[in-house]
Amino acid sequence: MDYLRILSGGGDILDIYQLLIPSLETIELLPQSIEPIYLKAIGLEGQDLDHFRFALVRLQVYADIHRYEDSDEMQRIKYVSQTLEKIIFGNLMLETESYITD
Repeated sequence: MDYLRILSGGGDILDIYQLLIPSLETIELLPQSIEPIYLKAIGLEGQDLDHFRFALVRLQVYADIHRYEDSDEMQRIKYVSQTLEKIIFGNLMLETESYITD
């Protein structure tokens, strides 16, 4: 899957995406990746920070659209993106069915 294309949405490719992609490919890497991704994210400013949040939202939308094609992979993508969005931004921009339990 071309995660970089989804993350960038046709816009700039941010360095933080390289930290995020391994967790999308192998969810077992997420626990050890949270802090490096968080630290990189808090260093982003202005449009780059907005672009990163929308990258996480794009992943969630993509997972919703394709949820019946490969449900395990789409659940993984949505879980990773929602977990990071909640940790970094404090809430979810899209308040829909969540794979994260509060």
